[in-house]
Amino acid sequence: MKDMPDVEIPRTVKVSLYRFSDHFKGFDKVEAVRRIFGDKTEEALRNLKVEFFSSRFGYMGVSDEDGHLIVSTHYLKHGNLEEIYLDLIHELVHVKQFLNGNELFDDSFEYVDRPTEIEAYKYTVQEARRIGMSDLEIYNYLKAFWMSDGETAELAKRLGVSQTVKS
Repeated sequence: MKDMPDVEIPRTVKVSLYRFSDHFKGFDKVEAVRRIFGDKTEEALRNLKVEFFSSRFGYMGVSDEDGHLIVSTHYLKHGNLEEIYLDLIHELVHVKQFLNGNELFDDSFEYVDRPTEIEAYKYTVQEARRIGMSDLEIYNYLKAFWMSDGETAELAKRLGVSQTVKS
């Protein structure tokens, strides 16, 4: 073992959580969210917790330990509103998957092949089209630092999103 100083570092800590519905209003009325949770929409959102974290890096995700939503305060403050909205739809699909007992981060699949991601992106793309985004805007939304250009193109193709402007 390294020559560590005599310090105590807690390995498990309790995080402060808030009710999702105290910060994100009206999602129980969104048709995409109602398709995700069905008749249990109000209950799911009422019981959902959200943890805000302060970092210039990161966006949002879902805890694979208890299914709560994790959101960057920096992203909320500086991110594109449509993208934040679509990310919330995407992550709410992961919340539902967690509640159903799905493995959210199954490393036996590449990110763009992971069934939980494909399902979440399908809901997101449907909602992006419903709010009036073009395929090019959706394609640009799909781009993420953790995916190569080829992986983004593969994901877009799988989702039926064109990366070119049609004349």
